[in-house]
Amino acid sequence: MNDWTEIKIIVDSKYLDAAGDIAQMTVPYGIYIEDYSMLEQEVREIAHIDLIDEELLQKDRSKGIVHVYISPEENPQEAISFLRERYSAENIPHEIECDTCIEEDWLNNWKKYFNPIPIGEKLLIRPTWRDNFDSGDRIVLNLDPGLAFGTGTHETTRLVLQAIEKHVKPNDQFLDIGCGSGILAVAGLLLGCKHAVGVDIDEMAVKTASENAQLNGVSDKFEVICGNLADKISGKFDVIAANIVADAIISLSEDVDQFMKKDSVYIMSGIIDTRCEEVETAVTKKFNIIEKYEENGWVCLAAILK
Repeated sequence: MNDWTEIKIIVDSKYLDAAGDIAQMTVPYGIYIEDYSMLEQEVREIAHIDLIDEELLQKDRSKGIVHVYISPEENPQEAISFLRERYSAENIPHEIECDTCIEEDWLNNWKKYFNPIPIGEKLLIRPTWRDNFDSGDRIVLNLDPGLAFGTGTHETTRLVLQAIEKHVKPNDQFLDIGCGSGILAVAGLLLGCKHAVGVDIDEMAVKTASENAQLNGVSDKFEVICGNLADKISGKFDVIAANIVADAIISLSEDVDQFMKKDSVYIMSGIIDTRCEEVETAVTKKFNIIEKYEENGWVCLAAILK
């Protein structure tokens, strides 16, 4: 079993959300957060009991821990350097500890925090290992993200899924740039798109996206491609989604119009709010921004051609 590096970032509870967002930028798969600041209240509200395990009661309520897991192929020291630099820049006092863990531990630690999630008005993201759930009248998207980005738990994914739900129409052609787990393309297909194409430079992501399409019975409508967008994709699409990062969106927005029809919608997510103005300036050279979604310091934009 491969050894993974576990990085623990200890911060005051008031900085926990910001620290988690920065960690998510470093490795947008495989983090989880320990937060005991509202332990008694949450146990009462969720479980309706007052009895709490003694070990939990002894946890430091003033601190939270962000756990980041780095695969053997990555460079843990580079990630630590990035984290220290960003936390210092944001004036977040922190301690960083490092250890190794086996892959099985990493997967189990992460999976136990991922439960079925309602998104927007129509979707329910259901991890494949969760069998006890009530979907109501929502469309169930079965998901096993593996090591690819895109679970629905992060704001960037939730926001772009809400935008997709609003804009996709029956028989649309859908393009997912940087498809990760395939969650966006699969959602588009479940919501009525006729065909979807996903592209990612990560071979693991491409494999995972294909498997998730099979899990949801849409593999016959989904083409997933490993490589660079410009080199691998042709044709025009009704909806284009890119849940990546600000710099990549700025670059992409110079040429993405060649894949769009006159009335296509271009949805961009993964934008941290401090970069939003810069992204908007770049995007509005060719596009009119028609919607802006925001949550916890993250922004998603929907745009059409001028």
